[in-house]
Amino acid sequence: MGTLGLILVALGVILVSILWKKMMVLLWRPYVLKKRFKEQGVSGPEYKFRSGSFVEVRRLEDEAREIELDVNSHDILPKVAPYYYKWANQYGGTFVYWVGPIPNLCVTDAEHVKQVLSNKFGFFAKPKVTGALLSLLGKGLVLTDGSEWARHRRVVSPAFTMDKLKVMTKQMAECAQSMIETWNIQMDSTNNEQKAIEVNKQFQELTADIISHSAFGSSYIEGKEVFTAQQELLMLTLASFNGSVSETKINKHKQRLDKKMRNTLLSIIENRMNSKDSLGYGNDLLGLMLESTEKQEGTGLNTDEIIDECKTFFFGGHETTSELLAWTTFLLSTNQEWQVKLRDEVVKECGREIPKADNLSKFKLMNMVLLEALRLYPPVPMIGRVAANDVKLGDIMVPKGTAVSIPFIVIHRKKELWGEDADKFNPLRFENGVTKAAKHPAAMLAFSVGPRACIGQNFAMLEAKTVMATILQRFSFTISPEYKHKPVTLLTLQPQDGLPIIFKPLVY
Repeated sequence: MGTLGLILVALGVILVSILWKKMMVLLWRPYVLKKRFKEQGVSGPEYKFRSGSFVEVRRLEDEAREIELDVNSHDILPKVAPYYYKWANQYGGTFVYWVGPIPNLCVTDAEHVKQVLSNKFGFFAKPKVTGALLSLLGKGLVLTDGSEWARHRRVVSPAFTMDKLKVMTKQMAECAQSMIETWNIQMDSTNNEQKAIEVNKQFQELTADIISHSAFGSSYIEGKEVFTAQQELLMLTLASFNGSVSETKINKHKQRLDKKMRNTLLSIIENRMNSKDSLGYGNDLLGLMLESTEKQEGTGLNTDEIIDECKTFFFGGHETTSELLAWTTFLLSTNQEWQVKLRDEVVKECGREIPKADNLSKFKLMNMVLLEALRLYPPVPMIGRVAANDVKLGDIMVPKGTAVSIPFIVIHRKKELWGEDADKFNPLRFENGVTKAAKHPAAMLAFSVGPRACIGQNFAMLEAKTVMATILQRFSFTISPEYKHKPVTLLTLQPQDGLPIIFKPLVY
């Protein structure tokens, strides 16, 4: 056989090897895994070659986009999670669907969820994130794992202690007052006693303002530039998910925005490090983080890691809290008796004065309403994990590489956990605290549970209480007749067509 023949044979062997591997990944392995799950009593939709369950997911989502719900209905699963809704009814609360050739185990049993989220041995790892989403979130606490996560957590935790956060409530209230002054000016200019305001956008701008001040102090203007770039990157991330923009265009814009965010954050960090005085780096989140990393004696965060943490808490601190404020306002506008109760509580504890940290701790009814808003409309509707090894989950052996989906929004509505009124607005269920609100202590998942529960939950609750108290002191509000109740998931759970609320100034 000549040289050319040997080359052709070698190429043939390589081609066969590649095809064989692809067949194993795309056909044989899904078949084996599906059979293995079925033997354990776990079924689900059929695996489609290469696409998995993607085509059906997209079809169901497209159909759900047109659904409009009654304004008093909180039974939103057919609209927000149509594929979960369909498959859970067909296959039960635990089922397997397919993301391409990768099995995705949907888990809604509270004890199984607790096992996944409370595991300290790395059996259920964070899924790998790349592209625009990685640039958006940064590889901070949300995306790190194992020893890296523990190192990041040691540095970031001191910035989120309650005594540090309480100092920030004054700035939160001032930002909220500035927003309200703008509303009053708009009302005065039109001589209207009331005005419809699209609050979803307003709250996004407000929480960006608050996190800019809380995270970067005197550098908050530069911080707002990060917010602007991050919002553009969010739109690119969503476009990459639905395929509406080419990857080439996405990558080009992603690189530009990523560079802008990095350069802005780097400038803020370097200026802060150069301006350190005898009191340290400052009492904002960045200053506290820099001080903490300095104390770690070689195990602190480097500049790139600090930049990633800034991205993480900037996104988490504004995007999720803005949706909590929006859905709480929606619920109070459609449940006037609770709006009155909360206003009475606010007036009793702080009159018309700016709410202070000590006042906020006394807002018991407010706390219950915020928790119920988080239950019915969790800003992050689901999270995912990946089985790092073959691992037992309850009675199910989960093969290595299996994705595990935990749909909070489904679990928050399970009647066997929350009672027959699981789809109703009932803040009193939280009268005795979070762990006693349902039949399982891990049923409330808005901030997750276990060692990786959201580090910013106290910040979010203080911010939400401050803003809602400031609004309740000055306005009564009702839902606009223009509002269409169409919640949708765009990374966070949002009103699909905005949230117009009619505000009327209170006369004392």
